[in-house]
Amino acid sequence: MSKKILITGISGFIGRHVARLLATKKGLEIHAIIRPGTLQNRIGEFDGQFIFHQIDLTDIDELKKYLQNNSFDIIYHIGALRGGRKFSKKAFFDANVNATEQLAITAQRNDSLFIFCSSVGVFGAIPLQLPANNKTKRQEDNYYHYTKIRSELIIQKMVLYGLRAVIIRPAITYGIGDYGFPYTLIKLVDKKLMFLPKNEVIIHLSSAEYLAEIFLKLLDFEPKSGSAYNVADLEPVNLQELVDFISKELKNKSYPASRNINPKYFRWAENLARKFKSELWISRFELISKSWYYDIENTRNELAIKPPKTIPNFKNIINWYKSEGK
Repeated sequence: MSKKILITGISGFIGRHVARLLATKKGLEIHAIIRPGTLQNRIGEFDGQFIFHQIDLTDIDELKKYLQNNSFDIIYHIGALRGGRKFSKKAFFDANVNATEQLAITAQRNDSLFIFCSSVGVFGAIPLQLPANNKTKRQEDNYYHYTKIRSELIIQKMVLYGLRAVIIRPAITYGIGDYGFPYTLIKLVDKKLMFLPKNEVIIHLSSAEYLAEIFLKLLDFEPKSGSAYNVADLEPVNLQELVDFISKELKNKSYPASRNINPKYFRWAENLARKFKSELWISRFELISKSWYYDIENTRNELAIKPPKTIPNFKNIINWYKSEGK
């Protein structure tokens, strides 16, 4: 039986990976909401396979009109304004919270399965409990995380009134084509500009390919409504070991020990970023000076897809970086 799918966020990194897997499945009618003016090179690979609808997620009235006239079997809501971008708080709230609410209302009205891409950021950049799990206290440490927390609360409340919903929380994701934290990490190691604290730092990344498989699994498997899954690689990694691995792949030698510095310098830098209210730089200093990792046991047990190991899986991204000629 054919399924009618709606997906948001296909021009973004995670959404594109999910869309590519959906495009390989037969018997799907796939509709995609894209921002007006989206560049062709971001969505061109899906021409002829997806039906595009140009709607900005901050335009709630336009989104409502579209949703009132359409229904779907499954809604994949992956689109969002990511943290650190220069948008107003109203734009963040409309795109990340109000749009989520409208899509969830539509799903509830039509008895659709609503699959929401949240973030482990609901626990804060640095969780108060390690490994962070579904019971770990939420932290509104930046506005992006606040919007994801609010969205999850809306969804869980609607579950009580019949919404069929699943929440997926990716850790920081790596994969070919993304220029975020993992790519920057490789670049800093390559330029010998990566400074590490002398204390041990444990981090937990997620392969984009593995994450996409999780989303695809939900085409044919529906967990208990309201279920939330933290998605990350098989186990956390020591940041120093990851940096050494990157250095060996790039330079055939371990990273210079001279780049290990007293942790107090990271605290000073973080405090300076807080003084200037720079959420982006606060997060950057925290992510390389403090540990962050997650409990993924229920994800592995219930969804039954084995995660990769960051080392050596990260080699694919290093090779891509080298092919870029950076």
